Amino acid sequence: MFSDYSCPMRFPPSFLDDIRGRVPISSVVGRRVAWDRRKSNPGKGDFWACCPFHGEKTPSFHVDDRKGRYHCFGCKVSGDIFTFLVEKEGVPFPEAVERLAMEAGLPLPQLTEAEVKREEVRASLYDVMEIATKFFEAELQSARGARARGYLADRQLSPAIQKEFRLGYAPDDRQALRGHLAARNITKEQMAEAGLVIAGPDIPVAYDRFRDRVMFPIRDARGKVIAFGGRALSKDAPAKYLNSPETPLFHKGAVLYNFDKARAPAHEQGSIIAVEGYIDVIAMHRAGLPQTVAPLGTALTEDQLALLWRAAPEPILCFDGDAAGLKAAYRALDLALPLLKPGHSLKFALLPEGQDPDDLLNSEGAEALKAVIAGAQPLSDVLWQRALAENDRATPERKAQFERDLRHLLNGIGDDVVRKHYLADMAGRLSALWGKKANSEWRIANRGKRGANYSLFATRYSPSQKPWEIPAPPSAQLRALAGAGQVRAGADRRARMIVLTVINHPELLHEFLNEIAHLEIESRELDSLRSEILDSASLGSGLDGPGLRDHLSGKGLGPLVDRLEAQARRLNEWFLGSAAAQDDARTGLRQMIALHRKSITLERELKTAEAHFAADPTEENLNALNVVREELASHTGSEAQVEGFGVASGRPAGAIS
Repeated sequence: MFSDYSCPMRFPPSFLDDIRGRVPISSVVGRRVAWDRRKSNPGKGDFWACCPFHGEKTPSFHVDDRKGRYHCFGCKVSGDIFTFLVEKEGVPFPEAVERLAMEAGLPLPQLTEAEVKREEVRASLYDVMEIATKFFEAELQSARGARARGYLADRQLSPAIQKEFRLGYAPDDRQALRGHLAARNITKEQMAEAGLVIAGPDIPVAYDRFRDRVMFPIRDARGKVIAFGGRALSKDAPAKYLNSPETPLFHKGAVLYNFDKARAPAHEQGSIIAVEGYIDVIAMHRAGLPQTVAPLGTALTEDQLALLWRAAPEPILCFDGDAAGLKAAYRALDLALPLLKPGHSLKFALLPEGQDPDDLLNSEGAEALKAVIAGAQPLSDVLWQRALAENDRATPERKAQFERDLRHLLNGIGDDVVRKHYLADMAGRLSALWGKKANSEWRIANRGKRGANYSLFATRYSPSQKPWEIPAPPSAQLRALAGAGQVRAGADRRARMIVLTVINHPELLHEFLNEIAHLEIESRELDSLRSEILDSASLGSGLDGPGLRDHLSGKGLGPLVDRLEAQARRLNEWFLGSAAAQDDARTGLRQMIALHRKSITLERELKTAEAHFAADPTEENLNALNVVREELASHTGSEAQVEGFGVASGRPAGAIS
């Protein structure tokens, strides 16, 4: 009866899922094919190549990182990272798992006898849940499901939507599902393990958990049903919504409703939306926002937040516009704040008071719902608005407490860089809140009492100026002060060195393909050169120096390459040349990429610090700017010391600038 869901129980499905989540399928398949650069879109995890399983000249082999699958539209082969190694390289399945686990940095599971039994139970429960799903779907379309169909029609959920989300109906019968499952040789213990019946030593006859409810199947990330949510049709039901209990398949705090369907559109659009319930998710889908998910009736958890961040860097949390919705938004803010990282945050969208997404869609249409999402506010704005609403600032002492509490909250941010920028951002808001004129008067009155950095700032201006007439220092002055031109020059130099290394050592390109493809290059001519190198790589399975140079010369880039070579010789950058040993070239390339990324990051931080200081020249913002300046000073012109670098090329060990 049951399908062979997983493979030898030595490798539990959860372990295989972890590997799939950590190792992009494109990185596995990419070792055996050359991607078609014209059809592929790496930024969206979408790749095309000539099929490695049959000979062809036109790419029809598709790899999708979002789904973790490959498929050839020519010979029809398909599979995942494990089947690719088994079918293409002929390795046994256990060896394929071991190799990919090592690549993912995961230790192989050592299962006890009890754990093996547990995995067998999990495998069988997937089949039980699928049978239950089909039963509920059939009941919705039966005579007993008429009332449920009427409820769904009233909510504008068409038969097509019902089918797409596999909606169903649990009859008002204590033995309906139990009898259906028993007729298929499913034991009472399995039914209870799946959370479908209520059983126990004090219950003579087990009975259905869900009765007279519209059923919403809850799926895992691969689309397999692992639980249900049931919406009561009777007003007398003790709970309007009822979820499955915790089971071997279902852990409520680690699952998002509709995540399997939302993941692909979220990846394509760079955005994912979280709403409060099942009907809300479907309403958003109907409105043309398929990248929508929902937690399962509880506050957002860390595991669910991690899922959201896997799908998009700044998820939008959409809450009902009432007191409860605002409270839920604040709980999510407090959960996220310590976990923020560079590039990862949240946005918040509040619906009109008294309306949920379904209400707004049905009353005002899809555009009104999309406008709410488009107007989502950054986490920093919501944090500030809450601070203002919840604090009394009527006296100096209360103002001081307000500042102290806000700073204490921000100090809870785990990432140093994010915390620094939040402190600077809130300092600017506080300055505006207290009033620029009063703030300037306070600074002048305390001139000489605030340390060297403040004195340096204060003496820039004439004593005849009124405090509120002191201008913000111009950005050009600050940029010169911080030596930003050196940073830009350093970034350009390293970009030149990286591109030239790849030209002279094209065998390293595939090893660093992702880094090279996503490298930030300001110079247009270097960017064009990089693009042509990547194009050349996509034309064949391998690259060689002469072939690459011929390709670049044919594109009119020969003189540029010659100029880069002459520049490298003049500056004695020997490790960029073709005569350098591959090990030294590889080490140099790795270090230059790291230094280049660091310089770009520092330049961005400098711009942010400049903007904060120019807009609000406080001591705190000046100190923040000085921190960036110090980092710039230590980084600009720095060298990365690498032990043994140069030895392979017959040179004394040294440094990479």
